[in-house]
Amino acid sequence: MERKEAAVNTAIAPQPAALTASDRCDRCGAQAYLRVELQTGGELLFCAHHAREHGDKLRSIAANVHDETHKLSATPASAGRGDS
Repeated sequence: MERKEAAVNTAIAPQPAALTASDRCDRCGAQAYLRVELQTGGELLFCAHHAREHGDKLRSIAANVHDETHKLSATPASAGRGDS
């Protein structure tokens, strides 16, 4: 007996690109750590400060929120100072 199986394709949703040092807050120009993809299309970028200030409103109009604010606490405070 021959067994027939249907071909199955598995699609993976694309991951948003990581934010880089060149991504800047649309409010103040500081490095962006939050990308908000709007339900109406387009996107907004925010630094951690403005993301906290406007977070509730942003989430109400967002289709997707990509939050990288955890990167701010990932680096020890003394890193890069050259303390010996």
